[in-house]
Formats: sequence, C-alpha cells, structure tokens
Amino acid sequence: MISFVLNRFVSGCIVILGLTVLSFLLVHLVPGDPVQVMLGIHATPERMEELRSQLGLDKPLWTQYVRYLSDLLHGDLGTSIKTGRPVLVEIADRFPETAKLAVSALVIAIVIGILTGTLAARFKGSFIDALFTGFATLGVSIPSFWLGILLVMLFSVTLKWFPIANGTGFRDMILPALTLGVVASTLISRLTRNGMVDALSNDYIRTARAKGLEERTILFRHALRNVLIPVVTVIGLQLASLIGGTVIIEQVFNWPGLGTMAIGSILSRDFPLIQGTILFMGVVYVVINTIVDILYHAIDPRVEFGAKVAS
Repeated sequence: MISFVLNRFVSGCIVILGLTVLSFLLVHLVPGDPVQVMLGIHATPERMEELRSQLGLDKPLWTQYVRYLSDLLHGDLGTSIKTGRPVLVEIADRFPETAKLAVSALVIAIVIGILTGTLAARFKGSFIDALFTGFATLGVSIPSFWLGILLVMLFSVTLKWFPIANGTGFRDMILPALTLGVVASTLISRLTRNGMVDALSNDYIRTARAKGLEERTILFRHALRNVLIPVVTVIGLQLASLIGGTVIIEQVFNWPGLGTMAIGSILSRDFPLIQGTILFMGVVYVVINTIVDILYHAIDPRVEFGAKVAS
C-alpha cells in the first residue's frame, strides 16, 4: 500500500511538472511579441518594456523557467494584467463557484446514473432497458452546450420556471448543474447496468430470491453493493472532469466561475491569468485522479499500480 501511494505521488508530481512546462511555454508560443499581444497595438514602448521586465521576458528562457518554478513553489502565480490582483487571489475568488456547480452536477449524475443503470439491468431486454440504454447513448452524443441552450429555451424562456443567467443562487444553479449532470450520468449509467447484469446472474442473487427477499432489497443491498467499486472510481474521475469541463457551460449560463474567468482572460489577452488558471485546473485534475487511484487500491488491495478500471 505504501509503495502504491508513493508511486502515485511521484507520478502525479511528474505530471504537474509537465503542466508547469506547458503553462510556461504558453506565453512563448504566441506568434510575435507576447507583450505586444497582451497590451495591443497602441501600447507605448515604455509600457511594453515595463511589462516585459515585470514578466521576466527580458531574461534567457531557462532563467525565466527557473524563476517561474521558484514563484510557483512560493504560491505566486503572477499578477493579472487586467485587474492588477494576484492570480491566486482571482482563482480563489472564482473556484468556490466552479466547485459548487461541479459537486451539484455530480450529485445529479450519481442519482440519474445509478437509478437508470439499475433499472435497465433489472429489466434487461425490455422496453425500459432499451429506453435507458438509448438515453445513455444519446447523452454521450449530445454536446453539453447544446443541451444547456435547450434547457434554457424550455424552462427559462417558455415555462419561465428558472432565471436565465446572472445569478449564483440555488435556482440559478439548477439548469447548469442539470446540464452537466445529465451528460456525466451516461457513463455511470452504462457502467452500473453492465455491472448489475453480471451481478444479477450470480448464485447468491438466486439464493436471495429463493429466500423471498424483496426485489428492492436484492437490487440495492446485494447486487448494487458488489458493483460499486468501479462505479465509485468513475464517480471520482467524473468530478475531476466536471471541474475542468465547466468552461463552456459557465459561459452559456454566465456562471461566475473559473471557466468564465478563463474565457474573459483569453479575450483580454491576460496571459498570467490564463497560465495560472490552466495550471490550477490541471493540478486539481491530477490530485483528484491520484486520490481516486489510492482510494480504489485501499478498497480493493488486489488492484496493482497502473491498473485501469474496466468500463
């Protein structure tokens, strides 16, 4: 177990180091003078030199990277050009809203995914199975932004049940969370169905039915419990994906999270903020994946380092 944790920790550190290289090179991959791109064509030479010195772009590339790593180790992601505030402060202000949206969407995904997957397995080969399997396939195929627009048109414009955008309250969160949750539930539903189909064919299920146990007890207490390990693993990975994948949905619903901030920083050419956001979201994704791998190994010690969950 200790060896497994150390391996995952080292692997995560290597990935994060790679992320620092990519985020650092982002400025240098911009065609032309990155300072000119950030400030625009009307910037004065004095202001350009000031920003170039501020970003350390007047020094050799390797010196810039060492300074960048040193700043990161001290918790300094730079300063936003647009607001003049530290990038870490900007991220700290927005991340709670993204996390709140992602967790809400995950709860919806778990409820829909496990319920539809269990019912599809229980009525295997029936209309219900075909309906929920088709729902899962359709959910994978539908772009999340398109589903979000449809939900806005139906529930906000036509039925007027929910506000369209520009809020962070509970009612404002329902549509974006539902959009993300429905799309994320499809993988959970398919995995649950496949696992439940196998579990329901085992001898202990036939024994439970022979004893006269209620079907609900058999499904949720006996069969579902035995397929939860891979499902829980996928749920953890879905949380990481939701945190990193809220960019488009936040833009559709004008949700004030990291995604909206990232789009705004791209439009305003605020490269320090873009760098910091990309690096932060990448680190969150790596950390969650590492924690999920460690928890999965703790639940089932037979899993070796590097093993993948069958989907």
